[in-house]
Amino acid sequence: MHIDYSVRRLSLPARLAAVVIALLSVVAGLHAEVRLPVIFSDHMVLQQGQSVPVWGWAAEDELVIVQYRDQVVQTRAKHGKWQVKLAAMPASARPFSLRVLASNQIELKNVVVGEVWVASGQSNMQWALRQATNGDAAAAASANPNYRLFYVPRVKSPTPLDDIKGEYNKARPAWAVASPENTPDFSAVAYYFGRDLQKAKGVPVGIIHTSWGGSPAEVWMSERVLTGNADYKQSIVDAYPTAVKNFETAKARYVEQAAKAKAAGTPAPRQPNDPWRPTELYNSMIHPLIPFAIKGAIWYQGESNAGRAWQYRTLFADMIRNWRQDWGQGDFTFLTVQLAPFTKILPEPADSNWAELREAQIVASKNVGHAGTVVITDVGEENDIHPKQKEPVGARLALLARKLAYGENLVASGPTFKSVSFSGGKATVTFSDTGKGLEARGGELKGFAICGADGKFVWATAKIVSPDKVELSSPSVKQPTAVRFGWANFPVVNLWNKDGLPAHPFRTDNFPLTTQPKPAPAKK
Repeated sequence: MHIDYSVRRLSLPARLAAVVIALLSVVAGLHAEVRLPVIFSDHMVLQQGQSVPVWGWAAEDELVIVQYRDQVVQTRAKHGKWQVKLAAMPASARPFSLRVLASNQIELKNVVVGEVWVASGQSNMQWALRQATNGDAAAAASANPNYRLFYVPRVKSPTPLDDIKGEYNKARPAWAVASPENTPDFSAVAYYFGRDLQKAKGVPVGIIHTSWGGSPAEVWMSERVLTGNADYKQSIVDAYPTAVKNFETAKARYVEQAAKAKAAGTPAPRQPNDPWRPTELYNSMIHPLIPFAIKGAIWYQGESNAGRAWQYRTLFADMIRNWRQDWGQGDFTFLTVQLAPFTKILPEPADSNWAELREAQIVASKNVGHAGTVVITDVGEENDIHPKQKEPVGARLALLARKLAYGENLVASGPTFKSVSFSGGKATVTFSDTGKGLEARGGELKGFAICGADGKFVWATAKIVSPDKVELSSPSVKQPTAVRFGWANFPVVNLWNKDGLPAHPFRTDNFPLTTQPKPAPAKK
């Protein structure tokens, strides 16, 4: 929402501000009822250190006054909408009421100032705390007046919505103070992230959780961005009608086969999935939040885009830019969780679209700036795409946020590839982000592969030769030319730094990838 309204700002002592509000309420004219978006409610957290937009709806030209603490700001509604901005405030756990006065008065109670983050993605972000390892114990100990949660209902829309629709737990969505009653169904990753961040920063923290299992990145993007890119328009937007037709055909076939299976007493076939409409979750679960003031976003998604990992390099980067541009709050911090290990462990090095997706996540983050990725190669499950260990994921996100968003001087990343050299039949890899030094957890180093001029990768013998270097060799590769580490759907790796963070998967080659489009044949 970008509205240029004439705004008058008064800075008054809190008691005097309340008196002004009371007096103005007596003389307020009779107009249509002023409304606030659903994201504004009791127990909310306002972002510290930056201006805070407050907006809503009212009758044309209606005077709207907003008061919080010692600030009183007023404007008039235009075209039924209004917006003001509260001046930047320091963090404070002391609760105040936020009041909005027009023809009616709205009072939001127990409003504090601190850090606000958005948590989004697909099923691994949606995964509830009660479903996670030790989640019940975490929920039982979750009571914290300085930790607030907001759960955006899962609703789809073909067009952008001005406000959040739907219900959460059969009620209007609202901010809630973290407690054993409301945390079990909240996102486990988001909960652990916010819990650790609140403990580290010592200020109120609010998490807005908005995710949907199975969703690809393109449903979290605006129509403007998708149609403005020729590749996205052709492969995503224009392909949607065909996907719908194919779904209808598959659905009819399923109904027929299910009836036959029932008559024969055999298991029914798998039901086809309704195709995702591009933009539909951006429209309903992101757009209504804008321009609520936030510090940053955490993102756990990519499984549904692994088959298009090469495209994800630009698609994901453009999604981040899309959110930042529409929010209008600069390049806020954007943190991503790399895909966890999944599917069968392979005995030999092989191509992997999940490895390509992990690389795409890093490429996108580097291209947009003020972004980073966390590695979770230690929490995967071969037979479950939803690993139950969510606490390490949230903890690493919080650690990275402290470094990137808040400028703390700490080690927030595992060892990261820096350079490689080849000499004497060996490859020597140098890492950054080694902290107190490299270490192998649980025996000899695993997960390194090298190749020679033939491009065929084989497992390498690896050993740590200095605090930031690993030496690789193999009797079957006389002259190594490239290195890969953790390059698999389910990487089996054990290189960490002594600060307790696993190494980033990487490759040094530029061989064509499985999801990379093949070059067009040369014209004759």
